[in-house]
Amino acid sequence: MPFIRDDVQKLLAMLAATPGPQMHEVDPATARQMYQMMGQLAERPANPAVTQTDLAIPGPAGALKARRYAPPSPEPGRVLLFFHGGGWVIGDLETHNSLCSEIAALAGMTVVATDYRLAPETRFPGAVQDCLATVRWAASSPPELGSVTGIILAGDSAGGNLSAVCARALRREAPIVAQWLIYPGVDMTDATGSMTEFAEGYLLTAAGMAWFGDHYAADVDHEHASPLHSADWDALPPALVFTCGLDPLRDQGRAYAAKLISTGHRVIFREAPGQVHGSAQLRGALPSAQADLEGQIADLKALLA
Repeated sequence: MPFIRDDVQKLLAMLAATPGPQMHEVDPATARQMYQMMGQLAERPANPAVTQTDLAIPGPAGALKARRYAPPSPEPGRVLLFFHGGGWVIGDLETHNSLCSEIAALAGMTVVATDYRLAPETRFPGAVQDCLATVRWAASSPPELGSVTGIILAGDSAGGNLSAVCARALRREAPIVAQWLIYPGVDMTDATGSMTEFAEGYLLTAAGMAWFGDHYAADVDHEHASPLHSADWDALPPALVFTCGLDPLRDQGRAYAAKLISTGHRVIFREAPGQVHGSAQLRGALPSAQADLEGQIADLKALLA
C-alpha cells in the first residue's frame, strides 16, 4: 500500500462514498460541469490582494478569452503565462481562477491565463495553436502587459503538456526564461509504471486518460502531443518539474525532468509524496497542497534568480 497523506486519504474516502458516474463515463459537457463543481467544493477562494482583468488575445481562429492577475507590486518585465489542465477537454478560466490568483500573489508576478479551445469541439493541434499565439502575443509587449523581457510558461497536467510544447516550439523566438510543469502529461503513449500502479482510485484514472486522449485525437507520437518523444533537446529553457507520488502521470514527469538534466539543462525537480494529481486546485480540501504550491513558488524564484 503506498503512502497516502491524511488529508488526501480523507478526500479519497469521501469521493469513493459519493454516488454517481466517473468523469470518463459521461459526455464532455457533463464532465466540464463535474470539474467545475469539484473546484467549488474543494478549492480556496481567489486571493483578494490580486487584481483580475479579463482580456482578449488574438488567436488563430478569433479572439481568445484570457485573464490577467496583477499582484500589488508585480515584478517588472516578467509575465507568467498559465495554461490550465483538464485533459484538453475540460477546464477554463474559472476552474483555475483561485490557483492563478494565488500564484500571482506568492510569486509577486503578473499572471495571464488563456482560455484555449477545447476538444472534442477543437481537436489537436487547436489547443497548441492557441497557446503558441498567447506566447507570441506576450512576447510582442502588448499594451496590456507593457515591456515584456521574460516569459515563464506554466501549466498543470494538460497545461503542463502545452507549456512544454510551447517552450520547445518558441525557444528561439520568444524570451522564455523558464518552464514550470505541474504534474505534466508529456507522453500520450504511456501505459506502464505509475500509469498502471495508480490506474484507479487516486482521482485521475487510466480510463480517464484514455477518454481525454480519444477526444483530443492527437498524433500521440508527435512532439506537440508527446514532447518526451522529441528528438531535439537543444537550448530549452530552465525547468521546474513537479510530480505527485500517487499520480498516474508521475513517471512521465520524472522521465521528462531526467531527460532535461541528461541533456545539460538546469532543472529543479520536486515530488510530493502521498499526493494526488490535481491537488493544486484542491487546496481547500487538501491543506498540504497549499504547502506544495508554496514550495514550488520558492523553487521558481530560485530558478529565476
